[in-house]
Amino acid sequence: MQIIRHMVQADRLLLETTSGRIMLVPYSNKIIRIRYTLEAEFSTQESLMITGLPDSKIPFTVEDRDSHLLFSTTELAIRILKKTGAFTYLDASGAVLTKEPDRRGKTLVPMEVTKSVFDESANIEAGQGADGLRVRADNVRKVIDRKAFHTKLEFEWMEDEALYGLGSHEEGVMNLRGTHQYLYQQNMKAVVPALVSTRGYGIVVDSYSMMTFRDDAFGSYIWTEVDDEMDYYFIHGPEMDSIVHGIRELTGKAPMLPKWTFGYVQSKERYTSQEELIAVVREYRERGLPLDCIVLDWKSWTGELWGQKTLDPERFPDPKAMVEELHRMNARLMVSIWPIMNPQSDNNKEMNENNCLLGNQATYDAFQEKGRQLYWKQANEGLFVHGIDAWWCDCTEPFEADWHGSIKLEPEQRMQINTEEAKLYLDPEFINAYSLLHSKGIYEGQRQTTESKRVVNLTRSAYAGQHRYGTVTWSGDIAANWETLRKQIPAGLNFCATGSPYWTVDIGAFFVQNKPDLWFWNGDYDTGIQDMGYRELYARWFQYGSFLPMFRSHGTDTPREVWRFGEPGEPIYDAIVKFLRLRYELMPYIYSLSAHVHHYDYTFMRALSFDFRHDPNTYNIGDQFMFGPAFLVNPVIEPMYYNSNSDVLEGVKKTRDVYLPVGTAWYDFWTNRIFEGGRMIEAEAPLDRIPLYVKAGSIVPMGGSIQFAEQRTDDNRHIRVYTGQYGTFDYYEDEGDNYNYEKGAYALIPMVWDEENRTFIIKEREGSYPGMRQNQSFNLTFLGVRDGDGSLKEAEKKTQIYYTGNYIEIMVKDL
Repeated sequence: MQIIRHMVQADRLLLETTSGRIMLVPYSNKIIRIRYTLEAEFSTQESLMITGLPDSKIPFTVEDRDSHLLFSTTELAIRILKKTGAFTYLDASGAVLTKEPDRRGKTLVPMEVTKSVFDESANIEAGQGADGLRVRADNVRKVIDRKAFHTKLEFEWMEDEALYGLGSHEEGVMNLRGTHQYLYQQNMKAVVPALVSTRGYGIVVDSYSMMTFRDDAFGSYIWTEVDDEMDYYFIHGPEMDSIVHGIRELTGKAPMLPKWTFGYVQSKERYTSQEELIAVVREYRERGLPLDCIVLDWKSWTGELWGQKTLDPERFPDPKAMVEELHRMNARLMVSIWPIMNPQSDNNKEMNENNCLLGNQATYDAFQEKGRQLYWKQANEGLFVHGIDAWWCDCTEPFEADWHGSIKLEPEQRMQINTEEAKLYLDPEFINAYSLLHSKGIYEGQRQTTESKRVVNLTRSAYAGQHRYGTVTWSGDIAANWETLRKQIPAGLNFCATGSPYWTVDIGAFFVQNKPDLWFWNGDYDTGIQDMGYRELYARWFQYGSFLPMFRSHGTDTPREVWRFGEPGEPIYDAIVKFLRLRYELMPYIYSLSAHVHHYDYTFMRALSFDFRHDPNTYNIGDQFMFGPAFLVNPVIEPMYYNSNSDVLEGVKKTRDVYLPVGTAWYDFWTNRIFEGGRMIEAEAPLDRIPLYVKAGSIVPMGGSIQFAEQRTDDNRHIRVYTGQYGTFDYYEDEGDNYNYEKGAYALIPMVWDEENRTFIIKEREGSYPGMRQNQSFNLTFLGVRDGDGSLKEAEKKTQIYYTGNYIEIMVKDL
């Protein structure tokens, strides 16, 4: 690919080459869009993931040098070899961020795109899979629809860099270097085609077909199966938060979720009646155990009418009264809905009458606006009108085809069988986008219906841009064993690194027992909660889950309510309740972080390199993470007390190794003991505790003992200040569950710890909202003191202040 000529236009650079055309468009000083085509014109197809528009006022220069062109903004430059068209990406100082191979970096291979024709020869059969109704068609005729391209974007990644992203995948890889990954939607895959690098850049690929990422013996590249052209965005940070900000500039802001979303969500497979739902919530309240939401899983419909968006009148005789009673107890209701509908159901028949079904005559066509609007109409009239609070959009990869048999197929076989099944019903260019469009329909439908209730949508699949529709993605139907718990941690960190902020798991795993005839039903605990080994695993999973964006228990085979794991005074029960209460004590901190996610494009479940990018020791750590700016979370991922079958373990240390990143001191949250960073320690980890450390300079607002997230008590707010370095925190409040925050109805209280002057500053309150407390007391706890040699020593000082919204300074000379 040789550059023949270049043309500088007002807002772009066009390159004519011996093998097609390339366009570079600055979207900001830090973001450049690159497109490559073999056609005479670039595609006019509208993006499904990108909502940001280029800033035509961004200045850029193009220098024509002997061997290359240099395209530059004030923050980012691309050097383009004239001989081969290969790109080298540079920061403003000229330092190389990454580069393509000098021989060539971009390849388009023409291919023919086929589509399915569902005529009288097609056979349609319905069956029950492990995760619900599946309706499949066979003997489907294929015809050539158009021509497109395989695309291949190659890189020479640097030896010292780590790569993260691509979504949530069951393999549990942290640093993607030296690995490969197939990107397609599947029960335990949630795809987001974005990469971030510790060298300070990110890449977003605007493609919806099956993709491959490789960094192995076959090369280092991103490959897409079907695209009209190559289309991607290069983002310069250099910090990880700046990269995520750039991703959200392109794909949209994450809206605020309601405050209750950050409380505890109780679910299982499954609650079957109105009485059972109410009884479970009532018991939580009677036991004084915090709870914010209960979930109604599948088969809430009548009989075998799978996917019908109405409740069975025999088991749920008065849905409105049921929801009102749950609300009276300050609990919310989330209901599972499905994109696939039994052909005998009224919902299916209405979809069919409006030509809104895909070729299997059971799954609605989320790519049609008419289909999305009709789906919302059905959900609204059948469920939302009764007052339900949240959606569980299950099975949003509706054409999975390999969840059967005793043997798990090879990765290439799984990729082939699942993508071919999807391509029977969807355009091959868009098989990864179903969940994105499905989520769009739910979000837009609810927002048009009411502004008083924020959209919450728990989905099993994801894609770039889906976060703007109020979604939380969970990791799929995983199995109960320690290896799975370990792998979930890096899976979630990589998902959140893509700019998608809300991710969670089934605490305790979905499948608990082992069924040899089904490869995926491979838990280690056939007697469920009767097995002390499972109780220990569940307690450790629960502790980890209390530091996830959504805190939710779910699964089959065994009950999940807290009291099923013992009674007060028993170690496992007490360990679970301790972290349940801690989650609620941290609610002011957590809800403030959720506001940071919306207002500042923040990420609160953070790979260590987000905050310690210049500490290479953090790059491959996949079992520790930051929860916001303050907490270093270190889940326990090995048994210490029991194996399965309640076998008692002897002589096992109750500790785990923890790496404390360099550049700061760390406080043990439980003891306030102080450790210097840059070293590995052996941390105490008894059953009722995971190693939890707080970074020096952290300001942590906390609440008292509450039973639900929005409970307002007369208790003072507690502010912990972990001294040792300068720190800030914006404490946020609003009404909790409407969209008035978009109109400015919220309050921020900026807080600063000035380490040099040993002064804590609470600045003037910014903004207001209906129902806001004008005045409140703060209980302040200052931890740590500078010793004579300048080192940080343990100490504690408490005081109380009365805050009226005005500026306050508190000098803490001695503790």
